[in-house]
Amino acid sequence: MEKMYRAGSGYAFVAVEIVLLALIVLGFISGNPIPAVVLILLFVFFAKGFIIVNPNESAVLVLFGDYRGTIKNNGFRWVNPFFIRKKISLRARNLDSEPIKVNDKIGNPVMIGVVLVWRVRETFKAAFDVNDFEHFVTIQTEAAIRKLAGLYPYDNFEDHEAEITLRSGGEEVNEELEREVAERVAIAGIEVMEARINYLAYAQEIAQAMLKRQQATAIVAARFKIVEGAVGMVEMALDELGKKGIVELDEEKKATMVSNLMVVLCGDKEATPVVNTGSIY
Repeated sequence: MEKMYRAGSGYAFVAVEIVLLALIVLGFISGNPIPAVVLILLFVFFAKGFIIVNPNESAVLVLFGDYRGTIKNNGFRWVNPFFIRKKISLRARNLDSEPIKVNDKIGNPVMIGVVLVWRVRETFKAAFDVNDFEHFVTIQTEAAIRKLAGLYPYDNFEDHEAEITLRSGGEEVNEELEREVAERVAIAGIEVMEARINYLAYAQEIAQAMLKRQQATAIVAARFKIVEGAVGMVEMALDELGKKGIVELDEEKKATMVSNLMVVLCGDKEATPVVNTGSIY
């Protein structure tokens, strides 16, 4: 469990070092080199106790294998020279992961990359519960991505009942990613501030096929709208001709007119009209 260590002021021991330095000089001047050498050793020993803790930085202190506490108050400090000191930054850090290949819920290979914002919250866990907490965060983030991909399909083209997909899930998918990463890195005393998917695409081996499928789906949807509109226009044309009595059409002529109008309205290319200069009969 993390505990705070109250380190002494470094400036007070600077004064002690100045006194020792004066005594060393005095010893050599007075012809007493042996006490001066002892004072030099003491001067060097005290000097090893100085430590500077910058803002949003901490120092974990260990004495002969025993955890003695963590310094989080920034400033110029002095601690027991026998302490082993390990500095750990408390600043927020970014992890921009390289896209990795994973399988979505229905087995399609996709590429996913994430941006993770995190920081150390408990220095004891970060220093002693895992071997390398930075590498630990990277590996656990990758594991969380793999699990997240298995929960949702890439889109709902094949899984029509899926309400949330990786592509359209937005905040819900990101919240699930953040929760999953936070649970995994909690053992290392890491706080996850934000987790977001910043890259999402089909894997290269199926990207072309999926693009063609999406294009075909878009074409079918567009054709449906075109046909729906064309039927309405043909129906309106027949109704208007009947109401105004412009021309009398039997069922065969109506069928011919409907066929011609549907070809004109639904064709991919501009229609080329054929002008009939004789009787329509």
